[in-house]
Amino acid sequence: MALRISRALQAQMLAEAARAPEREICGLLFGTSGEHVAAAHSCANVAADPSRAFEIDPLALIAAHKAQRGGGPNLIGWYHSHPNGRPEPSPCDRDAANEVGKLWLIIAQGNVRAWRATGAGTLLEIPLELVD
Repeated sequence: MALRISRALQAQMLAEAARAPEREICGLLFGTSGEHVAAAHSCANVAADPSRAFEIDPLALIAAHKAQRGGGPNLIGWYHSHPNGRPEPSPCDRDAANEVGKLWLIIAQGNVRAWRATGAGTLLEIPLELVD
């Protein structure tokens, strides 16, 4: 099953990555059942070396989980960029992929690819369907 995302939302993430070519950008994905990305919210990258890794600000994650428990939007995954790599999971990404079902959008070389965590550090690529 393909993950649906609007062209505008994809363009927003690509533009964010283009504005920060020297570091990994990152953010949260909100939507429905992991099938449709309705919104993406940029977050601070608090990694020790943001040029080589990403770590979403824990306060942003806590706020997203609290909002979801209160009836807010569903947190379905995250996105980040690879400034000097390919739009596929790095070994660090695989090590962090421990929440089964969560989506990972990886941005690199002007492309966005989608992955779903399937357990024990495994990410399975899923098709991305652009919608208007």
